[in-house]
Amino acid sequence: MLHRVFALIAILTALVVGTDASAQSAQQAPKPPAAAQKLKPPAGLEDYKIGPEDVLAISVWKNEAMSRVLPVRPDGMISLPLLDDVMAAGLTPTELRNVLAQRLAEYVPSPAVTVIVNDVKSFKVSVIGEVFKPARYELKSRTSVLDVLALAGGFTQFASRTRVVVLRQEGEKRVRIPFNYNRVTNDSVEEDLYLKPNDIVIVP
Repeated sequence: MLHRVFALIAILTALVVGTDASAQSAQQAPKPPAAAQKLKPPAGLEDYKIGPEDVLAISVWKNEAMSRVLPVRPDGMISLPLLDDVMAAGLTPTELRNVLAQRLAEYVPSPAVTVIVNDVKSFKVSVIGEVFKPARYELKSRTSVLDVLALAGGFTQFASRTRVVVLRQEGEKRVRIPFNYNRVTNDSVEEDLYLKPNDIVIVP
């Protein structure tokens, strides 16, 4: 009988020691650096910049009089009580939120502002030349040259697929960006080109 009791005590002691060792190992195991746990944003994504005709939902916490849905005027401005005209075009929703919060701070203590783009209407691009449906297209999300060529119905039989050009206004200068359809679709090295508002895609 005593032999069985001693054996049982030995087994329990071994289990306790093993559990303590495992707990200590878990505590001592190095944790991955915080930077490694953060997800990187997808390559090529940029914050959307507000443009004329976009519809914004602006909310000021606990202030219904200031909260409203309104369009951006053709001059890029929006009008709000107390603030009058505020330039919205060219800013991201986050940048506009910061501007509004800063200006409202003169009238409201610690204003909490949110800005949401309810409807995108300023993202327009044109496709002209040897496509089946040349037109000016109103886009709602991030769109590439291949996407907009598909919207335009694809190439006609006379199109020069290797000499497509994207015209883009950068400040006071208009730049020409060559686009080789054959290389993009057949060569994994060359990537598709994402469009910006008011780009013009020319298919010779």
